[in-house]
Amino acid sequence: MADETSESEVLPKVGQAVPARLRWNKVPEVTVFFWIIKALCTTVGETAADLLKGKAGLGLPGASVLMSALLSVVLVVQFRSKGYRPGVYWLAIALISVVGTLVSDNLTDDMGVALGTTTSAFAIALVIVFGLWYSTERTLSIHHVDTTRREAFYWLAVLFTFALGASVGELVAEEVNLGYWVSTVLFAAAIAAIALAWFSLDLSAVWSFWIAYILTRPLGASVGDCLSQPTGDGGLGLGTAVTSVLFLAVILGLVVYLSLARKDIAAPEQAEVPVA
Repeated sequence: MADETSESEVLPKVGQAVPARLRWNKVPEVTVFFWIIKALCTTVGETAADLLKGKAGLGLPGASVLMSALLSVVLVVQFRSKGYRPGVYWLAIALISVVGTLVSDNLTDDMGVALGTTTSAFAIALVIVFGLWYSTERTLSIHHVDTTRREAFYWLAVLFTFALGASVGELVAEEVNLGYWVSTVLFAAAIAAIALAWFSLDLSAVWSFWIAYILTRPLGASVGDCLSQPTGDGGLGLGTAVTSVLFLAVILGLVVYLSLARKDIAAPEQAEVPVA
């Protein structure tokens, strides 16, 4: 699913001169590689969080502090970059996937907040971020994330989509008690339905993108649970360490390929447009 661009973000007002500069998008083009790596990162977010809390011995507080600190450092590098850099961007996505999971876990496991409550809270927070983003930029498109303010809105939205997806996934798999495999099929079918609505029913490309973006988080978490959880609990018993390493290896291979092939980098647009 691709995103769409609002005319208001690329067309200047009558009589307005747009400063001469090349507009480099700070995020990748939405291609099949984008969705594959994003889905893989969501799985890592689930399995790596469990690994850090459990076998790594950090516990929930220690894992939360460590991963939040690493994410902060990588986001500083991302914000200071002049354009999209595959390695930095996807490292930030992988880390934010883990942090989003840990945020949800802190609320539910440590503070005892019900999954239904966290799901509602994250959904409201995401709506607020989208509302502020649209009210200031007049678009939610990711095709021109080329200013600090747009990038800040983008990463804040991404964080809440991961936290929301983590809560939704846990709610469906555990409280609704559908199990890991049924949950995987359910979320995959939901994403397919969104894609069909975009292709056939003219559903907004922007909303199609963000809805699918949210749903890939519980899909990836369900896949991770299917692979890592013990066979007695309905999984394949690979464990969080093996699952995390396998998925990270695939992510690394794809990111290296994209860094060399540059298939997900859009050509810069000349922003200076003389308007009478």
